Amino acid sequence: MILYRYHVPGSAPPAIGVGTPDGLVDLAGRDGFREVQSWAALLALPELAARLGRAFAGGAPPRVVVAWDELAPGPDPQRPHLLAPVDEQEVWGAGVTYQISRLERMKESETAASVYDQVYTAPRPELFFKAAPRRVRGPGAPIRVRADSRWTVPEPELALILAPDLRIVGYSLGNDVSARDIEGVNPLYLPQAKIYEGACALGPGMVLADGFDPLAQTLAGRIVRGGQDLWADRTEVSRLKRPLTELVEYLGREQQFPDGAVLFTGTCLVPPEPLSLQVGDVVELTLSGLGTLRNPVGP
Repeated sequence: MILYRYHVPGSAPPAIGVGTPDGLVDLAGRDGFREVQSWAALLALPELAARLGRAFAGGAPPRVVVAWDELAPGPDPQRPHLLAPVDEQEVWGAGVTYQISRLERMKESETAASVYDQVYTAPRPELFFKAAPRRVRGPGAPIRVRADSRWTVPEPELALILAPDLRIVGYSLGNDVSARDIEGVNPLYLPQAKIYEGACALGPGMVLADGFDPLAQTLAGRIVRGGQDLWADRTEVSRLKRPLTELVEYLGREQQFPDGAVLFTGTCLVPPEPLSLQVGDVVELTLSGLGTLRNPVGP
């Protein structure tokens, strides 16, 4: 089951719905969800999958509120459109969790190659803050390239959607847009390379963790320029070196997340240098079992 946040003109706050073959079914007013007014409240619910099962058990087929073909491809206040599955949650990232990521970051950083080599095998993973909620771009919203970067790329990543008690509620797709050349000069520049307006995208929804095996999925990335594929690659999520629960456990050390959190889990899909995003490109990330997150590159 996949849940979505979406905008409906003239309605506030954003709606939360379940995806069906025909479109979105609103959760508002259903048994077990009458008091749920936000995504944060949804993540805090115990036994969410069981609650959803009871809410949709028996009776007539649920009424579709928004058909898929009614959704605008991106933000449009006058039309329904999907939003990022986040409202009050911080987004964090994990790095060097795939062998290829270790090798690529060693190659791009002559001054600190050993740092990335060591963190790949160290007990403690690399974790970093990625985005405040307001900086997270949803489906169709533009991502950006830093003006002072010559090599900025998308990084497709499995994203963990976490409850306040750090249970994995579900999974989504994250785009950890990164200025690889800036980070490559010195790893202390990582915040500048990864934390800026338009450097984080998330969506299109959240597939529930119950019954979903993230390590059995395929992750793919694609850059389209002028209607033609500029770059495309894919991998198996099972190539992750670290257990997902280990990443979550380290994230929760000495931190509390009363509204839940999002954790990107690293990538091994990186366009080779000198291929860099530019205004007008479209980035498409796909996770089997969830769908595709599509974002244009804006100014």
